[in-house]
Amino acid sequence: MSTKTTSGDAPVRLGPGDVLRVGAAGLRTRPMRVFLSALGIAIGIAAMIGVVGISTSSRAQLQMTLDRLGTDLLTAGPGEDLFGGAAKLPEESVGMVARMPDVESASAVAELEDARVYRNDHIPEPQSGGISVQAAYLDLPRTVGLTMAAGTWLNAGTAKYPAVVLGSASAERLGVSAPNVQVWLGSQWFTVVGILDRAELASKLDSAALVGWDAAVAHLGFDGHPTTVYARAREDAVAEARGLLAATANPRAPTEVQVSRPSDALAAENAADRAFTGLLLGLGGVALLVGGVGVANTMVISVLERRAEIGLRRSLGATRGQIRLQFLTESQLLAALGGVGGVVLGVAVTAGFAVPQGWPTVVPVWAMAGGVLATLLIGGVAGLYPAIRAARLAPAEALAAP
Repeated sequence: MSTKTTSGDAPVRLGPGDVLRVGAAGLRTRPMRVFLSALGIAIGIAAMIGVVGISTSSRAQLQMTLDRLGTDLLTAGPGEDLFGGAAKLPEESVGMVARMPDVESASAVAELEDARVYRNDHIPEPQSGGISVQAAYLDLPRTVGLTMAAGTWLNAGTAKYPAVVLGSASAERLGVSAPNVQVWLGSQWFTVVGILDRAELASKLDSAALVGWDAAVAHLGFDGHPTTVYARAREDAVAEARGLLAATANPRAPTEVQVSRPSDALAAENAADRAFTGLLLGLGGVALLVGGVGVANTMVISVLERRAEIGLRRSLGATRGQIRLQFLTESQLLAALGGVGGVVLGVAVTAGFAVPQGWPTVVPVWAMAGGVLATLLIGGVAGLYPAIRAARLAPAEALAAP
């Protein structure tokens, strides 16, 4: 809409629709320049949205995992004695922990340091693949929340004989994909009866070969002392159970017992992710600042190229305020294009990262709204100087420009 003067020489007011049309007109005449400038803004916003979205999706997946596995699993293991040596848990520690009023179930494993497992008896002894051999209680899956990927868990019969259940990583390293094959364990053949799924709250079991408690005593020289006691406490009494676990597992030397909660490790991992997210947000902010400089550069060039247009509009009665508003609107529209595009791109990046990993795709509304508002602010700041410069051009000077 052209700006005219009324009979009283008062400039005609531009409505919101007129302002948008006039501001958009300058963008339509230079589509490639507009695209490249908006792209700079979009990259910055997409980086910030992607970082927030991936971090939020990760936390949502963590919360789903904790809701599924629970935060009520506690572990007790031997620490050091007064002389700095390795302590031991009593053989009766599992039974004592199981009798605690706040504990619903208890189980244990014991690492057999002198035993190794190999795919066959021709593999050199040092090439153990980092797989530990552990004796296990029969109720370990119920307490820890283990599930089978293939085969079955140990039972009262197989726990007395050379039978073994492999953790998920152990099976992969040994090249075992199904049960009913034999592996060389502790200088004799053991039959694989099952393969575990990934143990999210007991990751050490992933790289373990688990044999029955009685079989470990009979075939592997096991002394009967557990190295990790798992206790599943009531959800409303986890803190109380944790406070009493050390004294219950080893009443004679409670200071030689290390107590932990596996879910705390997941929470610590989440805290580390938050710190890393802050760093990436800073990098996204730098990219957004660079995009803002690109918008300012585009608008300055636009003012220089359109001095004749500015002079013509001024000679037809447009006020300096209307010229300022035109270029500020153009700058805001340019930034908004980048902001909206960046939000869409950021959501796509989040989904592209989360979906293949089985995470929920979660992008906070505040992040999307904040991204668009940030671009509008940047557009206003970036377009302020070019708008003021355009408004200061005298009609005669502008029309005389080449």
